[in-house]
Amino acid sequence: MRIASGICGEDVKIGDGAVAERGQRVTIHWQGTLNRGDEFRAATNSFRIGAREVIAGLDRGVVGMRVGGIRKLRISPHLAYGDRSVPGIPANAVLNLEVELLDVSDQ
Repeated sequence: MRIASGICGEDVKIGDGAVAERGQRVTIHWQGTLNRGDEFRAATNSFRIGAREVIAGLDRGVVGMRVGGIRKLRISPHLAYGDRSVPGIPANAVLNLEVELLDVSDQ
């Protein structure tokens, strides 16, 4: 499914908890790979949706998920790191993330 321009997603598992919406704080566990399959990182993070605390593709990609859900995201470079390289991620990389939504709160 196309989530937004530059973001494709596939729900692997539909959760049954609260829905993630703009302005809410979410806690996720994610694992990231590059197109060639190299894993670059796995982590658990919390961020407020829409507050620019994470890359735009992840920020937009979790909207509409339910707690307990798992979604695969394919994020174009312009919604990730663009022409910048960061440790483990080359410039202009397409990112593949598998995201599990652990919690949603209004705080």
